[in-house]
Amino acid sequence: MTLNSLRDVLTESVRDLYSTENQLVKALPRMARAAAAPELKSVFTEHLAETKEQVKRLGQACALLGVKPKGKTCHAMKGLIAEGAEIIAARGEPAPKDAALISAAQKIEHYEIAAYGAARTFAALLGEDEVAELLQATLDEEAAADENLTAIAEGVVNLDAAGDDDEDE
Repeated sequence: MTLNSLRDVLTESVRDLYSTENQLVKALPRMARAAAAPELKSVFTEHLAETKEQVKRLGQACALLGVKPKGKTCHAMKGLIAEGAEIIAARGEPAPKDAALISAAQKIEHYEIAAYGAARTFAALLGEDEVAELLQATLDEEAAADENLTAIAEGVVNLDAAGDDDEDE
């Protein structure tokens, strides 16, 4: 990788995001299967459909930038998904595991929000308006997914998990 210009940074960022989303396409079905709360399963399943569209958008962004999307591995996402896999493999009660899955998913969303925000800014600064619009569309979806996860966490899932703590005392 060579970073001699902001355009280089943008193209590497978009390629990294392409890897991010493709890794997530593989991880979200496992997270959905592991979730106990129906609303959490639903959020993971719905976000999988969005994520597949995000991969297509990133392919369009790469075409506009004249770069190949493949060939880069996002190691940050690899680590975040590994943390989620540890939760999936853990033994325990359904509500606390769901709370932990939400936490893992929100770490992923926050990473994506930061990465898309930076890439969108690079594209805008370079006058790559179409690329910036594609990235903004996904940034909006990632923020909405994070809000959905927060709503579930503040609702029944964490309350159920907290109730399990009362039983331990």
